Amino acid sequence: MRRIEASTIIQAVAQLCQQANFELGEDVLAALKQAQQDEESPLGREVLSQLIENARIAKEEHLPLCQDCGTAVVFLEIGQETHIIGGDLYAAVEEGVSLGYSQGYLRKSIVGQPFSARINTGDNTPPVIHTEIVPSDQLKITLMAKGSGAENMSRLAMLKPSDGRQGIIDLVVRTIDEAGGNPCPPLIVGLGIGGTAEKAMLLAKKALLRPVAKPSPDPEASELEKEILSRINDLGIGPLGFGGSITALAVHAEVMPTHIASLPVAVNLQCHSARHKEITL
Repeated sequence: MRRIEASTIIQAVAQLCQQANFELGEDVLAALKQAQQDEESPLGREVLSQLIENARIAKEEHLPLCQDCGTAVVFLEIGQETHIIGGDLYAAVEEGVSLGYSQGYLRKSIVGQPFSARINTGDNTPPVIHTEIVPSDQLKITLMAKGSGAENMSRLAMLKPSDGRQGIIDLVVRTIDEAGGNPCPPLIVGLGIGGTAEKAMLLAKKALLRPVAKPSPDPEASELEKEILSRINDLGIGPLGFGGSITALAVHAEVMPTHIASLPVAVNLQCHSARHKEITL
């Protein structure tokens, strides 16, 4: 049994909060640079150029990539041979988020009493935490800073099984079309297909953690990703909604079995500022 101190987790989460908000992943940067080459619209190319320059400045000067520093969404892969000592795991994660957002001067966006007073909690807590028990003696922490502009465009549909593949395509394309420039394209589109309603939503969110444009290992899902990406980019929404041929950088689909009477499909959108970092303790 391997022991990990809660204090170590606090410091790791605090560091991840700042890294995610200051440093755009190399996979995202590469996708933006490729998009700049492929974009047909001069205005779209200029927007992409500014996004790339913004990422450079943020990293060099330790400034947030976006004014919306997001909800802290934390994925924990907890080794079954791991024992957390010196404190509660969830409390350690929450303290790490509080510390990271405060020390990094990151915008605190979380409010309590969401349908009434909406009072800011003051430190961007509580985070949203998802846990998974895995066969190891390590703890993997992945932190996603999820902006609300894209998150607000999320969709869940309980399709009929007869809707099939075409129903999924139509749902996703309609979702992007209705969203327009609101989620700050170019987007990464996370799809969760199968399971139950809540599982599909989680699959869609986790799909956003895949390296940008890395296809699904499932050939059927990979072909679906390609077709949906093509259909999305035919919409003409373009970078930041100013028009163009690149509305999405990638579509990532995660698929699992479902009930014979169901076809749950979740769409979770990620803006161009795709911020997530991970560490394994």
